[in-house]
Amino acid sequence: MVREIYAKYAGKIRYYILANNGTEDDAADIFQEALIDIYNQAQHKQLQLTCPFEPFLLLICKRKWLNLLKKRGREPVTKDAADVSIGEDVFALAEQMKQSDQRMQVFLQCFEKLGDACKEIIKKCLGGEDQELIATQLKVTYGYLRKKKSECMAALTKMIHSQLSE
Repeated sequence: MVREIYAKYAGKIRYYILANNGTEDDAADIFQEALIDIYNQAQHKQLQLTCPFEPFLLLICKRKWLNLLKKRGREPVTKDAADVSIGEDVFALAEQMKQSDQRMQVFLQCFEKLGDACKEIIKKCLGGEDQELIATQLKVTYGYLRKKKSECMAALTKMIHSQLSE
């Protein structure tokens, strides 16, 4: 049973974590912690799912990852993933996650269509690095970087909007 869960869902969690500034180790840790939390809730709190397992697991992993990112950024964590209540709002949250995943897929498809220079600029800028440092690394002026980033983001946004409106 556990092997089936790993085989079926670990890749999705890995993809989500890697797409959101995580590492392979982060993904493995988050996935394992989520499974342990779900197991503990089932054993000690009589967990009864009122939604499909996959969205629930994805929600737990997403919340754990966001909490870890907040901790790393030294921001206060407002909710512990273990406090996730299983009720009617889980269906709404699962639907939001599904839509979020679909939007992420559209973003990634459109992002891949960009030129290499645009992809590099957007990756570095979204990574949170100082733009002056990025400009130095790319051997361009700060002004050029800002202009090029704006053009690349506009092109990406246009592609995404055209994809979503189809």
